[in-house]
Amino acid sequence: MERPAGRALKAAGSEPRFWSVPIDRRRFLIVVAGASAYAALRPYGALAIQHGTPLPPLQPWTLPDQPPTEEVEVARALIAAAVLAPSHWNAQPWRFEVEGPLIRLLADPQRALPIMDPDRRAMRLSLGAALENLLITARAWGLHPTVTYRPPGDPSQVVAEVAWTVGAAPRDRALFQAIVDRRTNRDAYDERGLFPENRASLTVQVPGDFRVHWIDDPEQIHAVADLVHDAVHEQVLDRRAEAERFAWMRFDDQARERGDGVSIEALALGGPAKWFAGHYFNPNSWLLGQGAGSLSKQARGGVRSAGALALLTSPTPREEAWVMGGQVYERFALKATQLGIAQQPINAPLEQDRYRAELVRRFGAAGEQPLMFVRLGHADRPKGVERRGVALVASFRKA
Repeated sequence: MERPAGRALKAAGSEPRFWSVPIDRRRFLIVVAGASAYAALRPYGALAIQHGTPLPPLQPWTLPDQPPTEEVEVARALIAAAVLAPSHWNAQPWRFEVEGPLIRLLADPQRALPIMDPDRRAMRLSLGAALENLLITARAWGLHPTVTYRPPGDPSQVVAEVAWTVGAAPRDRALFQAIVDRRTNRDAYDERGLFPENRASLTVQVPGDFRVHWIDDPEQIHAVADLVHDAVHEQVLDRRAEAERFAWMRFDDQARERGDGVSIEALALGGPAKWFAGHYFNPNSWLLGQGAGSLSKQARGGVRSAGALALLTSPTPREEAWVMGGQVYERFALKATQLGIAQQPINAPLEQDRYRAELVRRFGAAGEQPLMFVRLGHADRPKGVERRGVALVASFRKA
């Protein structure tokens, strides 16, 4: 009869005897990794069992197919569409003021990224994307929106005002339906290229004041992937920039508790970088070098897996173009969503001077201002990340 391994048997008057289990190198590493992961993640796990703090209202990834009947509810629904727009690190740098059939879109300086985005280019692009979602939804509901843009540097932080009237023919229905399905997809793509007709459909979303440049040759894609690798690696090792990025990473239940930022799951990290993200990407951690290596390799692999790369540019370096550039990008991203194409903006090369110049050169866009660098391809759609609800970002005044 076999004795259970590891159980002590003691005969009368004798010392207890133990049966040992042999452990090979693979099992040893699994045990050590499991114990380390538990020790590293235990502080974050405690957040999941805290109950006493009310959770913020989040915006679901759904929109009504038709507009509400009450004017104030129309405004709420339009803002609900706006907050589903993308933003750098999901910082959601927007606020809204409503007065009757008028919505003001404002920048929220508390949600700026002063190290990575010192000129607020990415912030204004995000605001433009939110504005475009609002306008697309208004048109799809048969409203006639009118936009008044405010110049950069307005002390009121107002970026644009949107007024609307009723009675227009519905437009932009296909793009409207794509709003709730659009995702920033950080997963690896399957390397399939884009059909020429799909690429043409994306290109026509870019109006004459802007340009889109394409790279779809595999050798050129791999060369750009190496550039992205170096840009990401250098940025992570910049402790000031990494401190800012780390502040927007969300662990365990933090994304649900705060309604913003990017969760470790959404970052699509793998292996130790996922298990030890709290240490790998902490700018004060001795493991930061491991984090830089892991994230840069993931970024390079992600670009290599793309079927095409796109660079959205403005012919002139004007701040006024940034909000409109965000609008152009959002239409581009929504069209990609409608066509079943995954996409992800990549910011690291645009946030560092020498990499930005080299990226522009590789796309043949000399003399133009780069606004958005995007990889495109095919992959399963991930779930939507958290968005703060309308109640947290909008104020309502009587007209």
